[in-house]
Amino acid sequence: MKVRHNDYSVLSPPPIGAWTPELSVTVVIPAYDCQDELDRTLATLATQTYPAHLLDVVVVDDGSSPPLRTEGARTRVVRVAEGWGRGNARNTGALAATGQVIHWLDADMFLAPEHIEAHMRWHHLIDHAVVIGDIVFGDDFASASAQPYTAKMLEETRRLKDAGRTAYLLHTGATTSVSARLLADAGGVNPSLNMAEDTELGYRLAQAGAVFIPDGEARSLHVGESTVMRRQQDVHRHNWSFLGDHIPDLRWLRSHPRRQWLVPYVRVVVEAGGYEQTRATVDSALAGSVPDVAVTLVGPWSLLTDERRSSLDDPHLDLRLLHNLYEHEPRVGFAASPPESVAPTPHLVTVPRGWVLGADSVARLVAHEEGLVSVALGEEADGVVAARMERTSAFSRARRIGGDPDTLVDEMFGSTWVAGADYGMTTAEEAEPLAGDPAKWRALATRRKDEIKSLEAEVAKLRRQAAAPAEPPEPRRGGLATFLRRVI
Repeated sequence: MKVRHNDYSVLSPPPIGAWTPELSVTVVIPAYDCQDELDRTLATLATQTYPAHLLDVVVVDDGSSPPLRTEGARTRVVRVAEGWGRGNARNTGALAATGQVIHWLDADMFLAPEHIEAHMRWHHLIDHAVVIGDIVFGDDFASASAQPYTAKMLEETRRLKDAGRTAYLLHTGATTSVSARLLADAGGVNPSLNMAEDTELGYRLAQAGAVFIPDGEARSLHVGESTVMRRQQDVHRHNWSFLGDHIPDLRWLRSHPRRQWLVPYVRVVVEAGGYEQTRATVDSALAGSVPDVAVTLVGPWSLLTDERRSSLDDPHLDLRLLHNLYEHEPRVGFAASPPESVAPTPHLVTVPRGWVLGADSVARLVAHEEGLVSVALGEEADGVVAARMERTSAFSRARRIGGDPDTLVDEMFGSTWVAGADYGMTTAEEAEPLAGDPAKWRALATRRKDEIKSLEAEVAKLRRQAAAPAEPPEPRRGGLATFLRRVI
């Protein structure tokens, strides 16, 4: 089933109680020193309508003293062996899970009897669903309320159908489910994060092609207010110190004009060839107005051995010169073949060597909403020379469905062709030197040049109109003379 962007309205889940489940699910509950709350949560799991033989529970004891205990044949405790924190505990639980679907759950939750069943019916429809349960906060269902941010986003996006690339922001560890395969494809849980690990995981699930589905029938109650509700500013101050490294889409956390980050915003791929032409392309990618760009140079690097050779007559001289040039540039990597996916980097830009990116070419390409932007650069005997901008999440979903990726991306996310000249791209021979003004001034100069061309065309048009023979004026109707004739 093809879901366009995040509009899951094409999916039709069966009514509660009117279908036959087949998938197994493991509920993973990280817990620390909360035996009473855990007992209440486990009691609500025991009353679920989902078939008991398809449901098991893993409680991850994150170093409680005394150790946590559970009862029930299909409930077990796994104690964290090394490290601590929510990310580490969730990762431990995921590794211990045996279900085809993993259902995250906080240890202080009350679940409606149909909660698990509501989640699981979506996973029977597509294998890349991430289902978000409906959570209210308070002492009981009658008086509890939803978190304001969540309620606002659901209302403004038709319950995430219109959320597009931002849908992952509602991913929560309190009650969310995901297929074990999709979780593995996204890289699993980051064990180093003790807070915001659910948001960071949600972002990587999005890059793996996930569709985020909030289910209002998967009702749950979180006892008391969440930490965010009680200490929002403190939570933001803490989480924003590291989320910028992990989630490139949070551009406002990357306001510094020069520094680099853990996950690049754009990965530019260039096939290595002639030294001067390849260098021109790579250098232009590194000099653009988007600072968090990384480059992958593709070539047969294994040919570069340490055997004795003639330095100037090396048969692989250009390849070696490129390796020499970028060996210590942290933003450039070397690969034998183009990457199938650059996840968790959200954008892949492929540029033929010898073509130079303008100061803001990358920024303008990734600003497109489409999943694929093809850039016509020139024409040769064997066809059109083109660059490409691929949105990682779009192509990840296409690969999960199977078939021609470009066709599927066009159907689900849209695609378009643009002219390279309109985006400041030119050949190495025609490009201006990169040295001199900072990237932002070069970008501004490029935009001003485009504006000048447009104005010059408008001036030429006006001159042609002014030079054309004037048409005879039409006879005037009415006026003062007519008025006087009428009244005299």
